[in-house]
Amino acid sequence: MRRSIIFLTSCLLLSSFVAFAQQGYQKPPKDVLDVLNAPVTPNVSLSPTRERMLLMEGERYPSIADLSEPMLRLAGLRISPNTNGPHSTPRVTAVTIRTLADGKELKLALPAGARIGNVSWSPDGKMLALTNTTSSGIDLWVCDATTGKLTQVKGLQINAVMFGAIDWMPDGKTLLCKTVVANRGAAPVASRVPTGPTIQESYGKDSPVRTYQDLLKNAHDEALFDYYATAQLALVNASNGKATMVGKPAIYSGVNAAPDGQHILVSRLQKPYSYLHPYNDFPEEVEVMDRTGKLIYKVASHPLQDQVPIDGVQTGPRNPRWHPAQPATLVWAEALDGGDPRKTVSHRDKVVMIKAPFSGQPVEIAKTEHRFSGLSFGEKTGVAMLTEFDRKRRWIRTHLMNFDNPSQPTKVVFDRSMQDRYNDPGSPVMKTLPNGRSVMMMNGDDIFLNGSGASPNGDRPFLRRFNLMTGKAEQLFRCDDNSYESVVALLSNDGSKFITRYETKSEPPNYFLRSGSNKQALTSFKDPAPQLRKITKQLVKYKRDDGVECSFTLYLPPDYKAGTPLPTVVWAYPLEFNDASIAGQVSGSDNRFTLISGMSHLFFALQGYAVLDGATMPVVGKDPETVNNTYLEQVVMSAKAAIDKAVEMGVTDRNRVGVGGHSYGAFMTANLLAHCDLFRAGIARSGAYNRTLTPFGFQSEPRTYWQAQEMYLKVSPFMFAHKLKEPILLIHGEADNNTGTFPIQSERMYQALKGNAGNVRYVTLPHESHGYAARESIEHTLWEMITWFDKYVKTAPGTTASNR
Repeated sequence: MRRSIIFLTSCLLLSSFVAFAQQGYQKPPKDVLDVLNAPVTPNVSLSPTRERMLLMEGERYPSIADLSEPMLRLAGLRISPNTNGPHSTPRVTAVTIRTLADGKELKLALPAGARIGNVSWSPDGKMLALTNTTSSGIDLWVCDATTGKLTQVKGLQINAVMFGAIDWMPDGKTLLCKTVVANRGAAPVASRVPTGPTIQESYGKDSPVRTYQDLLKNAHDEALFDYYATAQLALVNASNGKATMVGKPAIYSGVNAAPDGQHILVSRLQKPYSYLHPYNDFPEEVEVMDRTGKLIYKVASHPLQDQVPIDGVQTGPRNPRWHPAQPATLVWAEALDGGDPRKTVSHRDKVVMIKAPFSGQPVEIAKTEHRFSGLSFGEKTGVAMLTEFDRKRRWIRTHLMNFDNPSQPTKVVFDRSMQDRYNDPGSPVMKTLPNGRSVMMMNGDDIFLNGSGASPNGDRPFLRRFNLMTGKAEQLFRCDDNSYESVVALLSNDGSKFITRYETKSEPPNYFLRSGSNKQALTSFKDPAPQLRKITKQLVKYKRDDGVECSFTLYLPPDYKAGTPLPTVVWAYPLEFNDASIAGQVSGSDNRFTLISGMSHLFFALQGYAVLDGATMPVVGKDPETVNNTYLEQVVMSAKAAIDKAVEMGVTDRNRVGVGGHSYGAFMTANLLAHCDLFRAGIARSGAYNRTLTPFGFQSEPRTYWQAQEMYLKVSPFMFAHKLKEPILLIHGEADNNTGTFPIQSERMYQALKGNAGNVRYVTLPHESHGYAARESIEHTLWEMITWFDKYVKTAPGTTASNR
């Protein structure tokens, strides 16, 4: 009966949308705009020596005019041809240096209209490097952190197409930069007349590939990619601006100087390029060269990575890096299983090293049973922690090893499910060495662990001292039950003095210096949106029908009267788990200071709705290969449990509930509307609805469409468009670059619903990506969302005693 009422009501209400369907950008209610326009709290960056603090202010939202600037979508990158950098321009507009000891501040005299980015401290914290993006390029600036004096490096333009455009050398006085090639001429111009067809070939080899966006399409795209991505390396003296060119121009996907400052590890992209893969899969030469660009050692020559299995890795040297505390020692991993996680082997990877002058063969230092995933070096000589990852079990294991004497047996220090937040030991606190490289901070045999402190009552961050020899941990700090306070930096070797970021439900985040029982404020940021303090929130826990524990954070509108059932928004994002007990673990904290920005669904709380935020939708299965076989049954069960709990609490009107989500949450939303009768309407942003268009896997699904056709079809709401009659609002950025969520997903879903007499509105946001950035787009998205649920949820017939 409900579906019939909704269908008739929807037909009438939809006409009101049609009248203004093409009237341009709309604005949400004033109370929403007031919060969107609230002052932006500065971002903070501490110097490596912890003597100074940077306060960086900026624009929160660019304009649609900014997003409309020319953009080249090449090889998985989005390039501004005007600046030779990323299309998304940095938005830091003001920078202040504060000395922690006395609180003195220096406000930098930035150039007019500055757009500051790539801000980095020198290793000694006495200088800053930064870039300023202008209308025609990216300038390099250096700053004396003791005086605040800014100096532009003249005659140099930064090429920021690839990541890592500027980096401090170990001497702390020189910058290694990627620069625009001098006298390169004009950009290639496409011929009006094609010279021939575009041809791709594949013969008898498995070449699975995810559905990537922004790929090269033809020879002209290749020429443009070469033109804008090719960079000239330069060593720039930060004191006088003198630049010394290093080697020849190339497309450098990676550049990293050794701690001795005499060797540079580079990765150079090579042809042939691919029209199905992004640049990070292109052929590359990995080499060590000296400061003049002379080749010293060839690490690897990698072909196009089109033969790598899904969830696999490339063969040969993988992710080479420098040992941070040795002059010039390279470390990398190599697959022993051909990079294929499906193969049964005794060891998946080996880890090797080689030292300058690189004259011998690499020395094996470890073999891993599972996939190597990281190596952290300690401040103390020889100490290293090696981590491996078991994909099938979603398990991580960390070993203590003697890097300088790898023949010594390793010792397992951590061994747990990567999804087990309650038993997460935390991450090692890192320290910046005088050469600018990072190591685990140590005091004798102790390291320090900084963690989120997840618990059944929410996150309570901690700082622990952990003895590597005994395996015993000592708690140095734990957030109390009424706040959210996390450690951001250690100031003493024994961990007794540190800086925290502190906030409560009513107090905005600020930084404090803690030493024993003393607590000194370092910042005093004000509440940018006091009106939000009238919104109340609480963590709510419950169980679904199969006994799996679930939770949501309940937001109630200002001046809510207890016991009043409200129109309700359920906003969620499903996750897969191996273990039901872990699936029910609580994430987040209701002690955090509420700030709402962007296209957040939390704005519904200002419009009289109850919001069930982050309602957990666990999809549980012991075998990750088959967990999605019961995806539908589990998300419906989870949704029902959330609504039942909110109704039991007296905050939700069962007959006035809407559901929404972004990306995989949008996929969930469409499925819930198609397969249950719990919701009046839905909002699906930037989603994927037809899994045959992502045939080589999605989210953590390892199977291809051809291996699990029944499941792919079963979970695709596109296949059930004829059953989806509740009103659904589809929103998508027309330039979505997220893997799997091509705009065609929403286009085809709209056509399917329209062709089956569905109730659907489809909004395409010009120039927007997977997440929406422009102020006009955000305002319009919020207007769409609020208007949609106001019509189809808030004003729907409410619950009576007979249908409660």
